Amino acid sequence: MTIELFRNDSYLKEHNTIISEIVPEGLILNETIFYPEGGGQPGDEGSITIDNQTINVIGTRYIDNKLVHLIENIDGLKKDEKVRLNLNWNRRYSYMKVHTSLHLLCSIIPLPVTGGSIGDGRGRLDFDLESKPDKEEVLNKINELIDKDYSIYISSITDKELDENPELVRTMSVKPPRGSGQIRMIKIGDDIDFQPCGGTHVDKTSEINHVKSVKIENKGKMNKRIILNF
Repeated sequence: MTIELFRNDSYLKEHNTIISEIVPEGLILNETIFYPEGGGQPGDEGSITIDNQTINVIGTRYIDNKLVHLIENIDGLKKDEKVRLNLNWNRRYSYMKVHTSLHLLCSIIPLPVTGGSIGDGRGRLDFDLESKPDKEEVLNKINELIDKDYSIYISSITDKELDENPELVRTMSVKPPRGSGQIRMIKIGDDIDFQPCGGTHVDKTSEINHVKSVKIENKGKMNKRIILNF
């Protein structure tokens, strides 16, 4: 199983490791700094350097429960070869800022989340909400939270603790992965937001660019989409 270094340190940009397996879609590595597609966050891109050869990683995702670094051509590659990972940092950092801002949005609208997605300079959440909130009020509140410079903490709770506190799960369609006995948690400040999440985040809210505009769309009687543009 690949050791996912990004879970504890989202700021790793380069790393040396070895190829543990080669599959038709790409490479499985002993360790990785690349986040695999999931939870609304796109898989990371970048490159892998082997000797003097640079191979582009066009995506990262789970295939048959294995974390695969997607490449276009696996010819000539060998198991146990040493490689250097180079993350497309600008792309990832943009996702980190957007992802953390969506957690701030959850603190402003404390209702169940029915869906969401993270993009480059743009993110959205769908809420189980009957009436549209005031978009200017949402805009002002989220930028105020960004300016407060809250710290973001990574921790964990047990499956049992989560069962005893089901309100911690905000997403209706995506449930936290179970099986390891520990659920990864993301906390903002002392009491701004606390929920299960496997994604990558910034260390401080002040790293996030101000939200330039908020758009709210009606996606059903009890489903409102809030889009943040940076």
